Amino acid sequence: MMRKYIPYQAPALSEEGQNVDYKYREFAPDRRLEDYVACYWTVEFRASRGDKLHRILPDGCVDIIFDLGAGFVFDRAFAVGLMTEFATLNFTTDQSLFGIRLYADTARYFIGIPVSELTGYSVSLDRIWGREGVELAEEMSSVHGGISRVIDKVERRLLERLSRIDIGSDGILLTGMRYLYEGRGMLPARSLAEKLGYSERNVRRIFLRELGLSPKELSGIIRFQNTLRELKEGNNRRGYAADALRYGYSDQPHLIHAFKRYYGLTPLQVFKNASME
Repeated sequence: MMRKYIPYQAPALSEEGQNVDYKYREFAPDRRLEDYVACYWTVEFRASRGDKLHRILPDGCVDIIFDLGAGFVFDRAFAVGLMTEFATLNFTTDQSLFGIRLYADTARYFIGIPVSELTGYSVSLDRIWGREGVELAEEMSSVHGGISRVIDKVERRLLERLSRIDIGSDGILLTGMRYLYEGRGMLPARSLAEKLGYSERNVRRIFLRELGLSPKELSGIIRFQNTLRELKEGNNRRGYAADALRYGYSDQPHLIHAFKRYYGLTPLQVFKNASME
């Protein structure tokens, strides 16, 4: 399937992530991986002008992150699970990070364990990939030739891992997540269960077992991310009340509450240069 869900991260919403000392960039995956990888991303920070607050948003994805500046090999690569609220990192020293952003429902193909075991945590890549994780972390720190060479090396590993597994049929989780994506996070849990032909309780149990989050929690994240994208692109921005109803929120306070939970700011603060009333 061709995914239409592409999540946002905070630095991509403004020019702040594109200055000399702090640069955030995203790169599209090979077409063979676009159903599994949302994007690759990099963060480069130079501490010459002081500290920098780096904001991270829940996006319904799992990240494998390489710290290219880490001295100890076991600190160079780790996997980060699903988040349910925003987080911030205060960069005080130079940073050079490369990330693989995996869709949650198919992340298990690459990390080899249920996503639920990572939810709310980060785990060293060597603990889930063994020696292969150590080798890749070492290789990533010594790649020359720019970002295209880095991505080529990573994609070869991902395609190798994908070739080793039997993906099989869709299954409840994959089909359920497809419905959530198609519904832009506005499909009620009861309606999801009806579409899948299972009880709401069973669907919730499967999601919690595999992803560590319920369909309702994932819907909230997907709805927020879609709202973020729509507002960034300036689609039908007619004030808080109209936007809230359009994107599936019950009212203006509901929309603001979602932004505070997932972003840490109100919509007006996020889009301070936009004409939101």
